[in-house]
Amino acid sequence: MVVVEQALHNLETFPLLAREVWRQARGGSGPAVAMWGNGRTCDKEVGPLLQTAKRVLTRQAKWFFAYTAGGADHVAAQGFPRDRITVVRNATDTTALAEARKRVTDEQVAEFSSRHGLVPGRTGLYLGRFHTTKRIPFLLEAVAHIVKRMPEFKLLVAGDGECRSLIEASAARGEGVVYLGPVHDERRALLGAASQLMLMPGMVGLCAVDSFALRTPVMTAAWAYRSPESAEYLDHGRNSLVVEGGPEEYAEAVVKTLSSPRLMTRLKGGCASDADRYTVEGMSARFTEGVAGLLEARFPLTSSG
Repeated sequence: MVVVEQALHNLETFPLLAREVWRQARGGSGPAVAMWGNGRTCDKEVGPLLQTAKRVLTRQAKWFFAYTAGGADHVAAQGFPRDRITVVRNATDTTALAEARKRVTDEQVAEFSSRHGLVPGRTGLYLGRFHTTKRIPFLLEAVAHIVKRMPEFKLLVAGDGECRSLIEASAARGEGVVYLGPVHDERRALLGAASQLMLMPGMVGLCAVDSFALRTPVMTAAWAYRSPESAEYLDHGRNSLVVEGGPEEYAEAVVKTLSSPRLMTRLKGGCASDADRYTVEGMSARFTEGVAGLLEARFPLTSSG
């Protein structure tokens, strides 16, 4: 079997699927082809022609591994057999991250906070790529509004990407941004422990499951392009907050949330309760079940075994 990404730009997919179609129609050998993906395009507008092409391409696969239940529903609604879809519940290695978070000590947080001039209860975190879909200009404008209302607030920013110059410029001007560069592995746990909210006004992606492991609730913004993880893992008011409006409204929501111990306690509790729901171990187990289902569909056992 071969598992390919559900994407039109992967040209090697076309001959594989053509061979699969020929095998089903005429017999013959060749690998079974499965697809892996969101089920639908989430980060940009897609015209009807590309939508049709993606639907036709997807329906030629023998099996579909959907990131989330919503993606599975979309693929099934487009005509793909429901009994050949596996929802893997996309995740990263949050088990290791959660364990690292538990090992962070109060002394480590105090030393880190002192080094960067952080005030307890007044710290946000941005973690991830600096891609245009992350809405970095929106984030920086919101931080400027937050600092006007809450001067002691600071945003820790960890990552890299094409919008890095905007982050560096804001940090150099002293606008409440502390740029830490790319951060990996256990150091993310220290950032989560030192922060109260994860500010992600754009595409959230797998930062959603990171926020659960770190017990650092996501605050995102309502807009047209929401990743499946953002739409389906985040539960407004329980483990995260989704804010309507522009940077000023977003900033006001951050200030109100940080000023409400009861709300912060509820959101952190929601993160803790969901941390074990989205793990790479669980995703791997579900993927394995899907592989077994595909192999059984392709090579059904006879009564003699």
